Amino acid sequence: MKLKDIYATSLSLLTDLYQLTMAYGYWRQGMAEQEAVFHLYFRKNPFKGGYTVAAGLEHVVQYLQELQFQEEDLAYLAGLKGSKNQPLFEQGFIDYLREMRFSCNVEAIPEGTVVFPNEPLVRVRGPLLQAQLIETPLLTIMNFQTLIATKAARIVEAAKGDRVVEFGMRRAQGIDGSLSATRAAYIGGISGTSNLLAGKLYNIPVSGTHAHSWVQAFDSEQEAFEAYGEAFPSDSIFLVDTYDTLEGVKHAIETAQKLQHLGFNFNGIRLDSGDLTYLSVEARKLLDAAGFTHTNIVASNDLDEHIVTSLKQEGSKVNVWGIGTKMVTAYDQPALGGVYKLGALRKKNGEWEYKIKLSEQLAKTSNPGIQQVRRFYDKNGYTADMIYNEFEPVPAQPVVVDPLDSTRRKQIEAGCAYKDLLVPVFSGGELVYTLPALQEIRGKVKDELSHLHESIRRYLNPHNYPAGLEENLHNFKISLILQLRES
Repeated sequence: MKLKDIYATSLSLLTDLYQLTMAYGYWRQGMAEQEAVFHLYFRKNPFKGGYTVAAGLEHVVQYLQELQFQEEDLAYLAGLKGSKNQPLFEQGFIDYLREMRFSCNVEAIPEGTVVFPNEPLVRVRGPLLQAQLIETPLLTIMNFQTLIATKAARIVEAAKGDRVVEFGMRRAQGIDGSLSATRAAYIGGISGTSNLLAGKLYNIPVSGTHAHSWVQAFDSEQEAFEAYGEAFPSDSIFLVDTYDTLEGVKHAIETAQKLQHLGFNFNGIRLDSGDLTYLSVEARKLLDAAGFTHTNIVASNDLDEHIVTSLKQEGSKVNVWGIGTKMVTAYDQPALGGVYKLGALRKKNGEWEYKIKLSEQLAKTSNPGIQQVRRFYDKNGYTADMIYNEFEPVPAQPVVVDPLDSTRRKQIEAGCAYKDLLVPVFSGGELVYTLPALQEIRGKVKDELSHLHESIRRYLNPHNYPAGLEENLHNFKISLILQLRES
């Protein structure tokens, strides 16, 4: 399912005004076609974790394929006024936008790859005006989906093989938020969703139970369960905590026994409140004593990876987890904080001039150059990531330097196996990348995490994976900082 099928209107104005004002300025200065390189990256792993899962590239591709200003877009821009009630943009600029077609080269790290701070997830190289214009839409797509895919991967890992179902649509950040969150959560490893539209659009398995209002609509809990069981003899999961949870379990068992002549399959019960460990243990006893040893116990109620981990450690008998609010809203960290920074600008003589953004905070100082990410690995898994300047030679035994602490370094052995993570997606504006199926991306996440040491995957105080700058790039960055501060 493509973005243009979800959004009938043009998405060319899905951006901030300042992208257009900068584009206009470049056009007026004759810089619109000057070749530039931008990198999209984030500065810190979310959720105080040790890794991040890249997501959103498919929607980035679809956005860029359709990038073209429509007449209604241009009419809107032409009608914008400045503070003196004059047109904000000249007609010549409007005409330029009308003829503009996306022609950049784009390299990106495939969806489902585990990534780390400062590594470019997307690299854009092409006309300065075009590369600048797409900053905001790329960030709004990549930031959110990467955040949710990471949250989902953490929850799925906490569940340790149990099914995890996404129940968060009603708490999501609007229609788009619910669709993007479900897609990203599926990449992260959930097995299904209650979101029917997402199920249809992305071919994600759908799953659900009934609400408390179903039980309240009948004269008794028993009657409600029987009516639901008769309607869904093969797919019933009874929500048992409307009045008294353990009594509800008993009523569910009685219903299943009563409906056995219909070939009823007692699929599960759902717990949505109370002491989930105690209630699940007692419910399991009741179910097993009645012969329903394979009946699932589903839990919901504002769960996340920390609560799931705690419940499992306490001996909970829950084996299906319904995760809602805290996954689809990334409850404990609502934004990834991804940025899009200029790394290089080609001068009139054809040479590259490397650019850097300074800050009083070292973490906010950007990296110069035309960057690529090299991942080293051995038989035990991934060992280090190195950001290097693609236009400079890489030493046979490179050194990876932590950009936030130059005393933290990792020497790479000569001949160590590696792969470069940024792969071609667009060449001259033409798509050269085959988008993988969502199921394939989901499988990639599981494989990627298996290559990370368990100390990096843990939730509390994870080990720092060695990821940083190639030593020569680090030294060049320091010299450029000193040069700019002295000028």
